[in-house]
Amino acid sequence: MFIQKLYFYNKCFINLNFNFKSVSKQSAIKLCYDARTSLSDIPIELFMNSAPFSSLSLRPELLSSTKALGYESMTPVQEQTLPHLLSGKDLIAQARTGSGKTAAFAIGLINKLEAQSYFTQALVLCPTRELADQVAAEIRRLASTIPNIKLLTLCGGKPMGPQLASLQRDPHIVVGTPGRILKHLEKETLHLEAIETLVLDEADRMLDMGFYDDIMQIISMTADSKQTLLFSATYPDGIKRISDSVQNNPVDIRVEASHHSPDINQVFFQVEKSERAKILFKVIAHYRPESSLVFCNTKQQCDELANELRQHDLHALALHGDLEQFERDQVLTQFAGKSSSILIATDVAARGLDVKELAAVINFELSHDPEIHIHRIGRTARAGSKGLAVSLFTDSELRRLQAIEEYQGSTATLTNTSILKVPEKLKLYPPMVTLFVNGGRKEKVRAGDLLGALTASGEIAGEQIGKITLFDKFAYVAIEQKVAKQSLTILADGKIKGKRFRVRLLR
Repeated sequence: MFIQKLYFYNKCFINLNFNFKSVSKQSAIKLCYDARTSLSDIPIELFMNSAPFSSLSLRPELLSSTKALGYESMTPVQEQTLPHLLSGKDLIAQARTGSGKTAAFAIGLINKLEAQSYFTQALVLCPTRELADQVAAEIRRLASTIPNIKLLTLCGGKPMGPQLASLQRDPHIVVGTPGRILKHLEKETLHLEAIETLVLDEADRMLDMGFYDDIMQIISMTADSKQTLLFSATYPDGIKRISDSVQNNPVDIRVEASHHSPDINQVFFQVEKSERAKILFKVIAHYRPESSLVFCNTKQQCDELANELRQHDLHALALHGDLEQFERDQVLTQFAGKSSSILIATDVAARGLDVKELAAVINFELSHDPEIHIHRIGRTARAGSKGLAVSLFTDSELRRLQAIEEYQGSTATLTNTSILKVPEKLKLYPPMVTLFVNGGRKEKVRAGDLLGALTASGEIAGEQIGKITLFDKFAYVAIEQKVAKQSLTILADGKIKGKRFRVRLLR
């Protein structure tokens, strides 16, 4: 792959014109030096040879599943971590969400799994139920070619009964949140004394959420000889404390060597504190992103801002730690299903949020930590798409702005708020609405049943139906705005699986 880019360094543009893939890292360092730029200015991905998974000593079933899933070559985090994971070493890795880290540790633990040995061999701890569900789904996909593997997700916000029933036979792999895992250990319904692999995923957020004591208690009930893998997007002091306590000579890997985001248009607006909410409305009205994730630093701020935007006829939802699990699920489902265009969240609440196409990230207030700022804006511009990151700041936040500039190694683009234009007739309704159906997996309702019920008469086309999300006792269906009432009538008056269910529109 031939790279020709202009990099900004010491207020000059330097033309780096050579094939990074064809040179060693040491040669690249010299070339960077000769060009009077620094290695940290070059995205680390350019040094990767994109080695295929077949270059690793993987069991044939895993090679088959990676190929079936379209994983042709390794991402940087996979290429750097997998050789160590497969050799059984402890590891501490700094890698952001979306870097391929889940597949890395999943491949590592599956590769040595013994399907014929019925005891719990691997435990993955996650900060939130949403992230645990994503991790479990990825492990299931990668393990799909190996028969008889039992994976169990144990998270809070779900009844204990079904979990207890599933634990009658020990699962091979457990993925869960610290609080619920600890409850099962206290009840002696979960047995971890023989596990071979322990993964702490997004460990920094588990620390932020106050799980340190729970994590250490869980670890004390596991085998001493296990392999411990610690993944974190940032590297606070608490991470080192855990590593020093439980890991044995861990390999330390930092994947995010570059803090540049070439596919993200970063815009900074200096505002008066009293005008901040008003400017946020203008930002949304001017750029009109299809989906926006707005970061606030406090829970109260999230609620107040959501209410204020709703007064401007914008569909905004708040996501923070005070929500009940049912409310959290509903908010995330509406946003992921494009039934709400604006999600206002704290950093902790947004962790584990899985939205494939996020048009914009807006910092209502700058983060105290420049590393968190990079993590926030990195949620847009994924999968090769362009992204927008808008940040509002006041005079009192100038030090935070300076810290971000130093961390990124570049000057922030400051833009005057006078460019923000609000159309006279502003329509920013989300493209979809969500139907709530009071029936789910326990009533044997499947996504195909809901799709079939809506399209059977021919009044609603399949392409007008969006994301269908199933839970144990209820389901959500995203539907185009223009056929929402019609869809509501069809489901409310008709039958699904021979039964009638209560259906309502979420607003």
